[in-house]
Amino acid sequence: MKKLLCALTVSALMTGTTFASVAQAAEQKIGVIHMQSIFQKLPQREVIQQQLQQEFSDRYDQVKKIQSKLLKLEEKRKRDGALMNDAQKTELVRNAEALQSEYKLKGKALQEDVRRRQGEEENKLLQKIRKAINEIAKAEKYDVILQSGAVAYIDKKFDISAKIAAKVSKAK
Repeated sequence: MKKLLCALTVSALMTGTTFASVAQAAEQKIGVIHMQSIFQKLPQREVIQQQLQQEFSDRYDQVKKIQSKLLKLEEKRKRDGALMNDAQKTELVRNAEALQSEYKLKGKALQEDVRRRQGEEENKLLQKIRKAINEIAKAEKYDVILQSGAVAYIDKKFDISAKIAAKVSKAK
């Protein structure tokens, strides 16, 4: 009998605790953000893209010139290949291989440098976004802000992505 009474008491306490935690959870203010949509709405993103194009424009031009030379050599080989002697053909092939090697080397280095710089700039934007999230969370007294990918479903009324994007856009 004592065991049954003890089990009922523990069960009642656990049920009461569960109801209290559910009631407490209902009082929490929750927000959700969509990082991809925030990034897409930022005007700074276009400015960064233009800066990177300007920063690497000389190197883009160099790679394009090499590519153009390669195309001219290929056209020459097709057009004049039948008229060339073996020494000329060999020289043409060597020139094309050297240009191809240079093209690959410079192209790969350019891609890596652009990717690195984009990452740096995106990290700067991400820091601004995090700062805006924290400021809005404190100002509007949010208890939890989740990324949309972390939840299976959430009502759109909890989405604060537009507020975050607006705040970051104004920050510049």
